[in-house]
Amino acid sequence: MKLGLKQSWQRWWSARHPLSDSHLMGQRNIYILPSRPGLAFCATLALLLLASINDQLSLGYLLTFLLTGAGLASMHNTHANLRGLSLDLKPPAAVFAGDDVQLELRLHNDGAARFGIGVHVQGAARSEIAWTDVPALGHALLTVRFPSGACGRRTLPALQIVTRFPLGLFRSWSVWRPAAQVWIYPKAEQPTPPFPAQQAQAQGSGNSSKQLQRGQDFEGVRGYRRGDSMRQVLWKKAALSLEQGSSQLWVRDTHAPVAQTLWLDWRDAAPLAEPARASRLCAWLLAAERLQAPYGLRLPSGEWPPDLGDAHAQQCLEHLTMLACQDARPRQAEARK
Repeated sequence: MKLGLKQSWQRWWSARHPLSDSHLMGQRNIYILPSRPGLAFCATLALLLLASINDQLSLGYLLTFLLTGAGLASMHNTHANLRGLSLDLKPPAAVFAGDDVQLELRLHNDGAARFGIGVHVQGAARSEIAWTDVPALGHALLTVRFPSGACGRRTLPALQIVTRFPLGLFRSWSVWRPAAQVWIYPKAEQPTPPFPAQQAQAQGSGNSSKQLQRGQDFEGVRGYRRGDSMRQVLWKKAALSLEQGSSQLWVRDTHAPVAQTLWLDWRDAAPLAEPARASRLCAWLLAAERLQAPYGLRLPSGEWPPDLGDAHAQQCLEHLTMLACQDARPRQAEARK
């Protein structure tokens, strides 16, 4: 019976607050209750009324009814401070386990100015509420942070939009369940371990460190060639060339040995436990990206050829995350048994 009531309640709640990356607040999804100061205010009004009745004080009646009217006006304004306000969510950027997830929200107001609008993760402490004001017929930006938790592709927690404006006697709120998900990558091992030894040996060269740290030794200046990293462009020299009527770009000429194939293989971290493997591969991947050394990724689930860039890094990190979390689920099930 209890299980049936709980399921019915969850279905009703989900239908009332559907998953969406935008949220419009109206009569159906705004709630209001007296705050603690509001309850004390109501208790004071009750005492004033009893005292006025007992002593037949006309001025007591007047004061009681004036304060009651002020309280009712405050309740109306608190509710109206949220009514008609809409919010939308920018897709959250991926983070690494242990870092905070950052949600960027935009508030849209097509009416009078709104004051004291707060947003926080449902269930979070009051000190974690992010506050803002929204101008009349305008917009406002707000950032909400919360701990990332375990790695994987996670649904975002429900958000609560709150206000106590103008007098703090009532607390009005609305619940928003974002539909977006966020990638939480494995935490990279620190400090970054050396690249696998066999990668350097495969080149048949004794100077493995320079092969893996390509582009670190400055040798001179040359003209820009397609494929050069934008980090090597000499922007001051390029600006000077533009002033002189030339569009030539110049880059730092660095020591660049014969291109190598850097493979980051799941098996190269085999001595470690599986979660630590993912952390080590993540550290190698980020180091290769920083050094601008093209890298490929080999996992039990597939292989991705050597490349560079944000899109390649994102693809590799997502597949590494899926593998790491897939390995974590059976262990969690065993631990519960």
